[in-house]
Amino acid sequence: MSDRRDGAPEGSAADASDPSPDGGHASATPSTHTVRLELVDEPGQLLAALHPIADNGGNLLSIYHERGNKTPRGRIPVEVDFEATPERFEGIVEALRSEGVNVMQAGTERYAEEVTLLLFGHLIDTDLSNTLSRIEACESASVADVSLAAPQGTEEASSARLRLEARAGETETALAAVRELADEKDLRLVEPLTGVDA
Repeated sequence: MSDRRDGAPEGSAADASDPSPDGGHASATPSTHTVRLELVDEPGQLLAALHPIADNGGNLLSIYHERGNKTPRGRIPVEVDFEATPERFEGIVEALRSEGVNVMQAGTERYAEEVTLLLFGHLIDTDLSNTLSRIEACESASVADVSLAAPQGTEEASSARLRLEARAGETETALAAVRELADEKDLRLVEPLTGVDA
């Protein structure tokens, strides 16, 4: 039995224009999505991040606010589960980013690859916080962990071990962004060995 509602008979031109065999009904079915956000530790930030979800048709299910577990940049990770159609989900992620919310993970858009890098040079003098922020601004990667060593004090050269999480297939893009930043700040970058068995 046909589920057509436009009055056109089966096999007509209207059928040929339907991109999906179910008439597009599956794409309108809400499913559960998760976004992982990084928020500044200031009053009102969580509420401001939830507005783009609600305003774009997301139905909130749960919020996990990790206030005691800050990111390397001193921000708070927040995981939000909600229901939305695939089209609305894409709109929600875009709305969050346009509002300046750092989306660390969106649904299946996980940071699936991980690399560890070493930076050497005047990391403190060249503003380590700025370096980390600019790496985070690259949508391909997120800084998962930072370890700084400054045995001669902040006035001398120091080193930092960075653990980056990159989106699947985008590790090289993330590395290129770090290379460019290291060149600009006159830092030495030691990249991971690839294609070598440990």
